[in-house]
Formats: sequence, C-alpha cells, structure tokens
Amino acid sequence: MGWRTKLVSLLMVYAAGFLTAVYCLAPAPEPKTEDALQVARVRATLESRQLAESVNSGMHKCIGFGRQAAQEAARLIREKIDEAQSQSQQRG
Repeated sequence: MGWRTKLVSLLMVYAAGFLTAVYCLAPAPEPKTEDALQVARVRATLESRQLAESVNSGMHKCIGFGRQAAQEAARLIREKIDEAQSQSQQRG
C-alpha cells in the first residue's frame, strides 16, 4: 500500500471515531408522552413469533451473502495461485 492509501484509510478511521464521539456526546431529545405511547403500541403489536421469523429470515440472507462472498473470494484466490504457479513454471 502506498502512503496515500494509508493516509486516506487513517483519515476515514479518524473521521468515523470523531463522528461516533459526537453522536455519543450529543444530548438526547426530551421524550414526549406521545412518542412513548406509540412505542408501547408498536411493541404490543409485534408478536414474538413474527419477530423470530423476521430475525431468522435476515440471518439466512446474511449467511447466503457470506457464502457467496466466500466462494467468490476462494475462486479469485485460486485463479491468482494458478497464475503464479504457471508463471513460476515458465521461468523455471
């Protein structure tokens, strides 16, 4: 990695940390009774079965994306290894 890439990466991490600190230190808005009632109604309407199904569906999607990413990464790594091996055989 070049120094420019390192600098940009470092600036991104620094900015993310700074923004996180600002978010954590910012005062929270005053809760309103209407908001609390709406939250209570939403919680009451959600059944645990619906929530479990929603979480289960999300987890399966996440696992599927992870599998696809791992397979793609493995394919790319295999290609690079094969490339390197063919180049070393041509030299030797």
